[in-house]
Amino acid sequence: MVLKTVAERILPTHIPKAENAQDQSRYEQDRQKVEAGFWKKFNRVMRHIPFAEEALASFYCARDPQTPFHVRATLCAALAYFLLPFDIIPDVFIIAGFTDDAAVLMAALSRLGDAIQPSHREAAKAYLRKETQ
Repeated sequence: MVLKTVAERILPTHIPKAENAQDQSRYEQDRQKVEAGFWKKFNRVMRHIPFAEEALASFYCARDPQTPFHVRATLCAALAYFLLPFDIIPDVFIIAGFTDDAAVLMAALSRLGDAIQPSHREAAKAYLRKETQ
C-alpha cells in the first residue's frame, strides 16, 4: 500500500508520448546518463541491492526499441535517479542508501512493469548468474 502511494506521488497517472522537443530532450539527457553510468555503478553495487534483477530488467527494457517511448522515458528517469551519487539517502550507506533508489524504481515499475518483457527478465537473470559465479 505504501509503495502504491509513493508511485501515485512520483508518477503521473497518464504518461504522454514525446509530443514535443522538450520531452524528447529530457528523455535524451536521461538516456545518455543511464548509458554512460549504469554498468559502472551496477557492477559495483549489484551484490548489495535486493532489487538488482529489477534494475537490470528495467535497463534492458529501456534500451529496447520495441518498448513504447513513454515507458523508456520513465524507466530512464528512474534509472538516472539510481545513478545519482547524492540523493535523498546517500548511497554511501550501503543498504539504507539504496532504499530511495528502490522506491523510485519500484514506483515506475508499479505503473509500467507490464512493459518489461520475459526476454528482458531472462537477460537480467542470465547476466546476474554469470556475474555471481
